[in-house]
Amino acid sequence: MRKMPKSFPTPALHTEGRIKLRILGTAISLLEELRLGAERDLGMDIEFDNQDFMTAQHKAALEPMTYDIYDQCFHNLDIVWYWRAVQPIDIERITLWDEITDLTKTGRIGPNARIGQGDAPVTKLFVQPNLALAETPSQRISMLPTTHNFDSFAYRTDAANSNQMTSWAALLDPRWHGRAALVNEPAIGIFDAALAAQSAGLMTFNNLGNMSVEEIDRLLCILEERKKAGFFRGFWRSAEDAANLMTKSDTQIQSMWSLGISKLNLRGFPVELANPAEGYRAWHGGLCLSKRLSGRLLDAAYDYLNWWISGWPGAVVARQGYYMSTPTRSRPHMTPAEWDYWYEGLPAATDLPGPDGLLRVKTGAVRSGGSYWQRANSIAVWNTTMDEHNYLVRRWMQFVAA
Repeated sequence: MRKMPKSFPTPALHTEGRIKLRILGTAISLLEELRLGAERDLGMDIEFDNQDFMTAQHKAALEPMTYDIYDQCFHNLDIVWYWRAVQPIDIERITLWDEITDLTKTGRIGPNARIGQGDAPVTKLFVQPNLALAETPSQRISMLPTTHNFDSFAYRTDAANSNQMTSWAALLDPRWHGRAALVNEPAIGIFDAALAAQSAGLMTFNNLGNMSVEEIDRLLCILEERKKAGFFRGFWRSAEDAANLMTKSDTQIQSMWSLGISKLNLRGFPVELANPAEGYRAWHGGLCLSKRLSGRLLDAAYDYLNWWISGWPGAVVARQGYYMSTPTRSRPHMTPAEWDYWYEGLPAATDLPGPDGLLRVKTGAVRSGGSYWQRANSIAVWNTTMDEHNYLVRRWMQFVAA
C-alpha cells in the first residue's frame, strides 16, 4: 500500500470510541455556548476552527481534510463547491426539512416579498444531476440553511437621530467626513458602498448584484477619492474591530453587523442600526459536509446538522441578533419577552441576555426595522460572489491599501 506523505493529514475515521467533529467557520456562529451545547446534547466532542471570512473560504476549498463541517454563508460557497471540497446533503436525512422557511427554498419569505438582487440562497441551494447549483428543487442541497440576518449601517444616536438615517446615502454624506468606516470584506463592503453611492445619486448599476468591471472601477474611484481626502476613519474585518472603531476612534457612522451592535450595547454605547428605505443587505449562513466524510463520521455530521435546526441553537443565535431557518422550533426555547423583541419587533418587556448570559438588551428597547417578516420583506441585495469577484478583490485591496 502506498503511504501518504507525512505532510498530508489523514482522514478521521472514527470507527470506534467517542467521535470528534471539526467545524470550520467564523465568529458569526462558532459560539462557545453552541459548542458546549452540541457536546452535551449529541455526546460527541466538538472542535471549532474560527477564522475570518476569506481564510475560512480558502481553507475550506483547499484543505477539506482539515474539517468535517464547513459553517459559512451561501455567498462563500462558489469557490468551495468549484473545488468539490464539500459533498451534497441528502434532504431525506434532514428531519425538519419541511419546516425550513421559504426564504431559502424560494427566495422569498412570502409570495409577494422582495427577493433581493445578488446571490439569493435559493440560486445556490439545490444540487442538479450534473452537480451544478441552481434553484430547481432536487433531493440534494449544497448547504443546510441555518442562521441569517439583514444588515445595514450603524450610527451614534448622540450624533444623529433615526429621521436622519433613512437611506444608505448617509454612509457617504459629507457630514461624516473623517468619521465613517466600511467593512473590509470585498463581497460585503462593496454592496454597502454601492447602495450608498446609488442612493446618493453618485452612480447607478445595471445589476447591483453582479457589477461589471466598469461599474466596479467607477465605484472604487468614488471611494478612493474620498479615502485620499480623509473621509474614512478606518476599515474593519471583525465585529470586535467594528466596535472598537466607534468606542476608541470616534467613528460615528459605519458598516455594522449584529455582533458589533451586541458588543457596543454591552459597553453602554449609544448606537443604533439604521433601517434604510432602499432595503437591507442580507446574508444567509449554513452548514456543508466535507467531501471526506463517510460511515460513522458522516452519520455524526448529519446529527449535528439536524441538531442545529432543532430549536435550542436557534434560540442561542437569536440572542446574538440572528434569525434561524426554523423559527417556530426556536420559540419554545425563548422567553415571551425574547420572542417579542427579536422576532416580533416589539419593545423589550424586560432586560434581555445575550448568548453568554450578559445583559444584551435593556427594557423598553425596540429592534430597528420591525418584525422578522417585515425585515425579510425588505432585502435590497444579498451578500454575493459576483462574476467579476477576482477583479473586485484586486481593486478592493488596492483601495484599502492606497
